Amino acid sequence: MDTTTVGIDLAKSRFELAVADGEYRIRRRTRLTRLQFARFFGNHPPSVVVMEACGSAHHWARTLQAQGHQVRLLPAQYVRAYVKRNKTDAADAGALIEAARCGEIRPVPVKSIEQQAIQQLHRLRSQCLGTRTARINWLRGALREFGVSIPVGARRGLCAVREALAAESAVPALLVPAIADTLAEIARLEQQCGTIERELARLTREDAVALALLEIPGIGPLSASALRTAIVDIQRFHSGRHLASWLGLTAREYSSGEQRRLGRISKRGDVYLRTLLTHGARAVLNAAHRAARQGRPLDRLRAWALATAERCGYNKATVALANKLARIVGATWKHQRRFDGNWAVRTAAA
Repeated sequence: MDTTTVGIDLAKSRFELAVADGEYRIRRRTRLTRLQFARFFGNHPPSVVVMEACGSAHHWARTLQAQGHQVRLLPAQYVRAYVKRNKTDAADAGALIEAARCGEIRPVPVKSIEQQAIQQLHRLRSQCLGTRTARINWLRGALREFGVSIPVGARRGLCAVREALAAESAVPALLVPAIADTLAEIARLEQQCGTIERELARLTREDAVALALLEIPGIGPLSASALRTAIVDIQRFHSGRHLASWLGLTAREYSSGEQRRLGRISKRGDVYLRTLLTHGARAVLNAAHRAARQGRPLDRLRAWALATAERCGYNKATVALANKLARIVGATWKHQRRFDGNWAVRTAAA
């Protein structure tokens, strides 16, 4: 039996396999435990293994590659279209075989252990910030019930909570220990976020690609390390616009026939990366406004950002600048050149 392609529906403890021949006809289906799964591929001849890019997929991809197999990780949202009838583990494994035949579906690069570790640090930082925000909102809502108004903003809000806690008549005695514990928890979360950010900054200084990205306005250590670990291989994007589209920063299209309709950004990419780029673009735009008020010279990128803000408004200009920063990241990384804010002007002059 010529078994060349194996589709695997991953799970925590059970793995559904569909084994196909050279013509993508499924010849065998089996369901294995974790131990059986490891033994199966240890004795199986080298094959093309297809999996969804989901939880634990990169770990198993590295393991199977070490055993001599060729691994392809496919985006889960594209594999879903190949599921026939009801959704089952067997149907998902069979859909992977069908999706493997489509040359338009580009596989996801397999991440190394270090890249996944850095990505997990980013996710832990994001969760810490979310928990901190939730605790601050609880403090604001709880104290409002007793007539204590907390101003907007994390720093100002926490200072107001401490002042209310110091005033014995402002907060009921029954609630004081809970508020004190919550303030201590927020302090621990802020300390943990600071530790993670310092570690990410240290790792960024050791990576040549990340150091090159730091020269781009709006790209700091967090954005550089996050982009480095998420993209892995920039050569899989034909241009910077493809990278911006992958991040969900290009317009969503509703077109038919000769009518082309462009709407808001698609938001189909990584939310975390898109958020970092948007915050970076906002910082660049604010700095450009300050420089313009002070009469300092602006490069072509910042001048374009100010002109866009005047024409379309601040928020739309921020998103447009985030799109342009993503395209600059792609061009800088792909062509291995340093950032130049007047690139088009310099090229035309040459």
